[in-house]
Amino acid sequence: MPKVIILGSSNAVPSIDHENTHLVIVGEERTILVDCVSTPIVRLEQAGVDFNSLTDIVITHFHPDHVAGIPLLLMDMWLMGRTKPVNIYGLHYTMDRLEDLMGFYGWDEWPNFFPVGFYRLPEAEMALVLDSAEFRVHSSPVHHMIPTIGLRVECLTDGKVLTYSCDTEPCEQTVRLAAGADVLIHEAAGAAFGHSSAEQAGEIATKAEVGKLYLIHYPTGRFASGDIAADARKTYTGEVIVAKDFMTIDL
Repeated sequence: MPKVIILGSSNAVPSIDHENTHLVIVGEERTILVDCVSTPIVRLEQAGVDFNSLTDIVITHFHPDHVAGIPLLLMDMWLMGRTKPVNIYGLHYTMDRLEDLMGFYGWDEWPNFFPVGFYRLPEAEMALVLDSAEFRVHSSPVHHMIPTIGLRVECLTDGKVLTYSCDTEPCEQTVRLAAGADVLIHEAAGAAFGHSSAEQAGEIATKAEVGKLYLIHYPTGRFASGDIAADARKTYTGEVIVAKDFMTIDL
């Protein structure tokens, strides 16, 4: 059964029990990593995902808490003998910087490196990211400090739809991206420039008429305060779940 595993649930400042927000979508033929932080090989192993099963990586935006693990992931997969290609997707803004970052490591001189494809996405609503027998993934730009995308994942085996807001202020693009989805994973870092509160996430879930709301990218550790699930329930009457590291969402 296709599933989504939350690999990290914290905002930009992680804690012992909450790594920076990223997740992996696992199917029979494709495994899609959404953002990449920390020590990716270890994190995937802890989640029971073989690094060699990764087929695709989607980078939502070029902030360190979402992209810093890419060089280590690519290097470790190379050192561990990977030969299969991997595809990396992101906006032009993101991919230009990611290629520059890898260039600083001189990775083009690492011998026998496995094929890596860089795919630049248009900054347009419902842009097709990938289309496979299991998943169809679209992206839409959202309102953050730099160019950023949210994702809509359609599970073609049973018609379930999951949407991930990524880092964003409340915006109509997210409402349209999440319209009618079974699950909305929405950030709850707090009402600030480029971010949303849990209460605002609830408003988006209500407007989009989603089935369940998962809160993610929230303050953790010594910065945690209040009851974000209760805040979201002020504006959304459906089921509200606070995402935790290694939580699984079945599709």
